Amino acid sequence: MFFLFHHVEKATLTVPTILTSAVVENTLVMPSFERILQNLSHPVLALSAEGDVTFANAAAEASFGGWIIGLNIRDLFCGFALSSVSATQGSSMILTTKQDSTYDALLTPLGDGQFVVDLRLTLEQDGPAIAADLDDLTGLAKRNMFMSHVTRALTKSVGSSVAVHCLDLDRFKMINDTLGHAIGDLLLKKVADRLSSVCRKGDVVGRLGGDEFVVLQIGVHEPADAEKLASRMVDLIGRTYVISGHTINIGVSVGVALRSNIAQARDMLRNADLALYEAKRAGRGRYRLFETGMDDLLHKRREMEIDLRRALALKQFELNYQPFLDLASNTCIGFEALLRWKHPVKGYIPPLDFISLAEENGLIVKIGEWVLRTACLEAASWPGEMIVAVNVSPLQFKSDTLLETIASALEKARLPAHRLEIEITEGALLDDTDNVLKTLIALRDIGVKISMDDFGTGYSSLSYLQKFPFNKIKIDRSFVANANPDSEAILRAVAGLGASLGMAITAEGVETAEQLTRIRDERCTHVQGYLTGRPMAANLVADFLKNSNPDWKRESP
Repeated sequence: MFFLFHHVEKATLTVPTILTSAVVENTLVMPSFERILQNLSHPVLALSAEGDVTFANAAAEASFGGWIIGLNIRDLFCGFALSSVSATQGSSMILTTKQDSTYDALLTPLGDGQFVVDLRLTLEQDGPAIAADLDDLTGLAKRNMFMSHVTRALTKSVGSSVAVHCLDLDRFKMINDTLGHAIGDLLLKKVADRLSSVCRKGDVVGRLGGDEFVVLQIGVHEPADAEKLASRMVDLIGRTYVISGHTINIGVSVGVALRSNIAQARDMLRNADLALYEAKRAGRGRYRLFETGMDDLLHKRREMEIDLRRALALKQFELNYQPFLDLASNTCIGFEALLRWKHPVKGYIPPLDFISLAEENGLIVKIGEWVLRTACLEAASWPGEMIVAVNVSPLQFKSDTLLETIASALEKARLPAHRLEIEITEGALLDDTDNVLKTLIALRDIGVKISMDDFGTGYSSLSYLQKFPFNKIKIDRSFVANANPDSEAILRAVAGLGASLGMAITAEGVETAEQLTRIRDERCTHVQGYLTGRPMAANLVADFLKNSNPDWKRESP
């Protein structure tokens, strides 16, 4: 701390005044002078001419067990008299607290009898070492300094608990990729400012690297206190930013660990990180408190990830095919390829249990490539112009090789491009709309059909229909299952929209004759569901096409 105050030795400003001046004048010494003082890992005090504490950073409050502003220096240290210190030259001395902690203290005069007191447990740490503990970009505490604060808080907190919040920005990578790292850095500074503004005096904000932030919350009396701060951070970080003429929207996921019986800083951070993982898995833009059992869940997911990495090499994946039918001709016109994982011990694992994990760890790109190649090869043996529909993950659209993979799969299978239908969800369009649309246009140009899946469940589906002429819209099964006026109105509106835009409309999830009647009444063009055909193995497709005489044909007009 010695290097921070040499330029104000003769000044007559108090520390709070210095902090205000530094912010107003926008000095280049550090991103925020007050933030630096608060995040220093060692105690710093400011004293009035009478020896009363007028400023104390978070480390000082943690060291002395709470709020100490207003106390006299004599209340903190044994046998110390401020009158013995030179008002112009200051002094270096050894001070012992009433709890028997010994500090090497440097007292630097500010003028009018006021002093800054810099306290160190050892003499080893100098100015450059302090700077190394602070993040160059944001001025926040780096990992080592933050963990020191957590350790001290766990040791010193009396009458209340502490909480550690782990934060991870949502969609930050997209900002870096599309607007550049300079804008990304400015955004990180804005986030740091917002986090600092929402935290109270005594809390510590840190940056672990990239877009990962941490907050140490002091004085947590009940879980609701931690939840309140986490909720405020989710709200504030999620508000719009305007940076260098760009309007930017991101979100944040937060994991929270309360002290409970934890005595180690690393355990607090680990539990908060586990809670963060659950927050992201639940859909991002939210917070989660650590709960007993999250560790077990993560362990099981890690086991599944190991199994998933082996599954492709060991040929444990299979494709089933569910027919979709044309309502005008009452004939099957194609099949949707559905991925199945046959685990050697656990049996068949539902896609809902592993697809999200495959997307998180990037395995979905390799798995998706296998699905495309296998589906094209198996569909090549189907009669006539039978279509095969394949779901493509948003991560696959981010791959530079998707076009090449599809073209190669068609060529190797000798399957005409117009017999392949790619199904895309709105999620693929949200992250990088322009590049995804370019890929879709390139696929359409070679003859591949494009379908928007789960239509009606997102926020911008209609705007995407304006940007790209899909061949088909698939109405989400939730609108088929719910027989109410709102669902019927949506079915009717989407069917009318499809007719006006020249797009086919497929209703998914049809399981009863009553639902099929509604679908016909609303003028949908295609249907898919258990009523008209369950998913089947590839070797059963030929028999289905040859022998099927389903009851649903009786419903034809």
